[in-house]
Amino acid sequence: MAHLPLKALQAFRLAAEANSFKDAAEQLHVTQAAISQQIKSLEQHLGLKLFKRLTREVELTDAGRQLLPHVSRGFSSLETGMALLMDDPNPNRLTLSTLPSFASRWLVSKLGEFQQEAPDLSIQLTVGDQLERFEGEGLDLAIRFGQGDYPGLSTELMLKDYLIPACHPSLLKNTLPVRDQIGTLPWLQDDTPELKELWPEFAQTLAQDAPRLQVTDSGTLIEALLGGQGIAFVRFSLVYGLLERGILISPLPEHWKTIYDYYLVMPEHHKKRPKVRRFEAWLRRETNKIGESWNRFTSEANSIGTL
Repeated sequence: MAHLPLKALQAFRLAAEANSFKDAAEQLHVTQAAISQQIKSLEQHLGLKLFKRLTREVELTDAGRQLLPHVSRGFSSLETGMALLMDDPNPNRLTLSTLPSFASRWLVSKLGEFQQEAPDLSIQLTVGDQLERFEGEGLDLAIRFGQGDYPGLSTELMLKDYLIPACHPSLLKNTLPVRDQIGTLPWLQDDTPELKELWPEFAQTLAQDAPRLQVTDSGTLIEALLGGQGIAFVRFSLVYGLLERGILISPLPEHWKTIYDYYLVMPEHHKKRPKVRRFEAWLRRETNKIGESWNRFTSEANSIGTL
């Protein structure tokens, strides 16, 4: 068939189940005449009579009785599918996705705190650089580092980020000016887009040539910094805890706003899921702490004249 006359089929289904055009009209909030017209159009479409019109009621013909179970199963399947979109098929399992650097340098170490708040939930975390398409019923939400352009999905800004220079404190001597020492240190860089786009500005500001070591991602870059292999611009969100504990230091006043930020991404109807609302509330509290740390970082730097 070229198309299915769904309105007429729904009218047929309800009228057949109730043996009454009047009852079907009340369920659909239309007039009895409208139901009669829908049934008539369906009969014309099929070229068959589906009801015997009696004085006070209607009765299915043999063709109507043959059609009814198929129509009932079809609408039942549609209603189940719609319910899956509105409801949560796995209310006690939270499945989320994020990029590898954010997972390894921040989220994984924090998830235990969320599980203490939500002991009834199990967490399933997947990592990757590509945004999943949210097909099927598996993934609840994603945390992505981008510009918020995710068509067809609910996208909410979660955290702004900044690039700062960082290195291991053992690389610098207190007896010499920092800028004199910086020129002798190996510069490191990961191949993420925001670093590539901003490197020419870094180089011009700091009078640096091309980086001496390039690595594959931000997580690997931070491991190189922890190993004392050089100095690099890194996202504040990934190293703020290391800075607060003195494991890494930021030796220069320069900092740049990243071209990307962190976004919480999901289908619109997933926002209604209680487990998603609980996780989002916890996540915003925790990422607000990163913002507070950034404020302290810039305030302390200003107070000693380094920014």
